[in-house]
Amino acid sequence: MSETDLAIREPPKVLVPVEVLEGESISSSLAAFLAPADVVVLGYHVLPEQTPTEQASMQFEDRAREAVEDLAAVFRESGGDVETRVSFTHDRDQTVERVAAEVGATAILLPNPVSEVSDIVVPFRGAIDHERLADLVATLLADGEGTVTLWGIESGGFDAEETVQHARTSLRERGLDAARITTETTVAESPIRDIVARSAAFDLIVMGAGEESLWSALFGEDAERVAEGAVAPVLVVREREA
Repeated sequence: MSETDLAIREPPKVLVPVEVLEGESISSSLAAFLAPADVVVLGYHVLPEQTPTEQASMQFEDRAREAVEDLAAVFRESGGDVETRVSFTHDRDQTVERVAAEVGATAILLPNPVSEVSDIVVPFRGAIDHERLADLVATLLADGEGTVTLWGIESGGFDAEETVQHARTSLRERGLDAARITTETTVAESPIRDIVARSAAFDLIVMGAGEESLWSALFGEDAERVAEGAVAPVLVVREREA
């Protein structure tokens, strides 16, 4: 099987939440890397508690939609399929969770500045949906020359070696060349600190949501600390809907 003949039923979907009225943006290189996936750009704006969403919509919707379309154009120029959403909300948490569920997102992007995207790292700290992860990683790497490092972090009795080998097998089954896959395991007392410390060595971090709630995994204790401390962007793989 060639790398372009990946055994994936449909492209994974990546939700890209962006606080559009605060000037957040996505680099063209990151957009190009995500282009093989279906992308949903969610332009959101968090309102003060006392501001009605209807009032904000009348005041800012045109500006927000223009900003979202500008972001979508970056993805379209890279050949990607893009859907757009705009939301004015008092609760960013609930909005991202709701939209992720509505569109069936495979993963959610936490943007960080990046130039070229080629080498990605997948740190395993616990159980994850290997098939969903493999679909995402294999799709994003299929047409390029990038590499992936599968990094198992042993902590609290977690069998990192078995998890890493399972992930490697899943990627090979999808046609990814063995030469583009590196595997390693380490022992860590603070996995998050170790991930942040190594983030500069990679262009993108892919993490699993595990058993946490989506928002907790995205912007709570672990992934928020990675996204805030890391140099690279972070993709959080969601668990399948029950």
